[in-house]
Amino acid sequence: MKINLKVWRQKNSSAAGKFVDYSVDTVNPDMSFLEMIDVLNEQLIAKGDDPIAFDHDCREGICGMCSMYINGRAHGPKHATTTCQLYMRMFKDGETIVVEPWRAAAFPIIKDLVTDRTAFDRIIAAGGYIGVNTGQAQDANSLPVEKELTEKSMDAAACIGCGACVAACKNASAMLFVSAKVSHLALLPQGHPERSRRALAMVAQMDAEGFGSCTNTGACEAECPKEISLSNIARLNREYLSAAVADEK
Repeated sequence: MKINLKVWRQKNSSAAGKFVDYSVDTVNPDMSFLEMIDVLNEQLIAKGDDPIAFDHDCREGICGMCSMYINGRAHGPKHATTTCQLYMRMFKDGETIVVEPWRAAAFPIIKDLVTDRTAFDRIIAAGGYIGVNTGQAQDANSLPVEKELTEKSMDAAACIGCGACVAACKNASAMLFVSAKVSHLALLPQGHPERSRRALAMVAQMDAEGFGSCTNTGACEAECPKEISLSNIARLNREYLSAAVADEK
């Protein structure tokens, strides 16, 4: 396969960026999208050019690092798929593919396709954890949890923090990410003692990072590679409202 690429190149956060055209003639349909970029980078390095910078780690759809916009969609055209799980057989021979980084004020570009997503880390540090002592494993496991709640909690915990929800939202909202992290712990008894403080602190940090408000369009759920449900946003709203009312008393 031959693939034509328009890739966003930007030297650093303060430099002006632009799209640069590339062509890769030796693309195997069974390559992943990242492997195709690896091939392109080898060609660039052989010519003495600067390779394209992009985030990656596990390449198994687990870590959420491989975040980029592909032909106007977060992680590309395949539903519920990370970029590293996107294969070149999804594209046509001779097709032109536009590749760019996440576009959000809270995710400033570091270089090329790499963005700074440490805002998510600061939101987690604000309250996305359990600080109470649950005792030894036997004590923790003795707490009864309804099967339905366990499944909902684990569904929320599937969020990998890739930022596709932010990139897909026209307001660059992080509500789906924050709601998944709040729901994960709020649904479990171990997370109940700190649930009010958690909701208030994480939402406050989200706002401080400059993320926008929820648009209610569902673009975040549609582009989420782990199919995190919008119902978590409704749960976050309930958690936050209850905590705010209790805090005023």
